[in-house]
Amino acid sequence: MAAFQPRVCYDDCPAAVDWLARAFGFKPTMVARRDGQVVAAEMSFGDGRLTIGGAWENIKPPASVAGANTQTIHVSVDSDVDAHCERARAAGAKIVQEPADMFHGERTYRALDPQGHMWIFGQTLRAVTDEEMEAALPGMTISRPA
Repeated sequence: MAAFQPRVCYDDCPAAVDWLARAFGFKPTMVARRDGQVVAAEMSFGDGRLTIGGAWENIKPPASVAGANTQTIHVSVDSDVDAHCERARAAGAKIVQEPADMFHGERTYRALDPQGHMWIFGQTLRAVTDEEMEAALPGMTISRPA
């Protein structure tokens, strides 16, 4: 089975494991320790997985590079994205976009975690055709290579 699993860097892995569980509902599925210290972990959310770990030589959390992000992580939630947002806010996430219905058929919100990583959480409200998306974004064309 082919799959991919993002790795997200944090300065403090144990704190990140705890925070991602409290704020976003991720569940630790594997924790790696060296000399008793957590150095990496795998976490799951539904069918998705991600790995968290410390910074590498050229891979650092956004907070350590003036908040720059080069990617976002989009997570699909099964229901009540608004309640998910409130849970994240209560745990200290900085909500940078409140939950809103989007042209692509999802209700989404965006949040920054304590290290500055951008997370997008979305709940599918309805299926949207390519033609509907093109109409919502004038000048956009969508193709689906075979």
